[in-house]
Amino acid sequence: MSVSSEQLLSALQWRYATKTFDPTRRIPAEEWEALEESLVLTPSSFGLQPWKFLVIENPEVRTQLQSVSWGQSQVTEASHYVVLTARDHLEVKDISAWVDRMAEVQGITPETLAPYHKVIEGFIAPMEQDARYTWNARQVYIALGQLMSSAALLGIDSCPMEGFDPTAYDRILGLEGSGYRTTVACALGYRSEADKYGSAPKARFSRSQVIRRI
Repeated sequence: MSVSSEQLLSALQWRYATKTFDPTRRIPAEEWEALEESLVLTPSSFGLQPWKFLVIENPEVRTQLQSVSWGQSQVTEASHYVVLTARDHLEVKDISAWVDRMAEVQGITPETLAPYHKVIEGFIAPMEQDARYTWNARQVYIALGQLMSSAALLGIDSCPMEGFDPTAYDRILGLEGSGYRTTVACALGYRSEADKYGSAPKARFSRSQVIRRI
């Protein structure tokens, strides 16, 4: 199954960082389930998936998060609000857990994947903990992009958000000491007719300025 190039580009042209959401409109359950699955299906380096995605459903928690997000209305007015977190670090046990899961899904023994396990461990072992978090956080942005593109194809608006206090988010969401840290967030729902940015022409540098063929 595929979409046409015209459908893809139309969805991406339509998408913009929605500033004002319609608080009366909710994303249908079936479509939201598909968006959650798009997060699950996100590719990551070595397939390690060093993240956890928090869907914030409690209105009181969303209000608390808004207070440490420069008061941005998207946090509380969007149909759904997702906080994307990254692992503080990765250890051998985390690699083993992933290799075990891969073996289970593929119907083979973990021992068969021992060489793969060794390659991953050899890549990660030399990293300092801060470097491991930075690496994990970069993976999270792949998930953010996949979520936003998937939403656009479904006609659902989104807004990526970094304008908040991540330390305060960690405290409010009980992430301190959990092994995960807030990296970025995304509001999803439907644009308000009052959002002036919804009808503004999309401004980008020309293709020749951002793409170089070698």
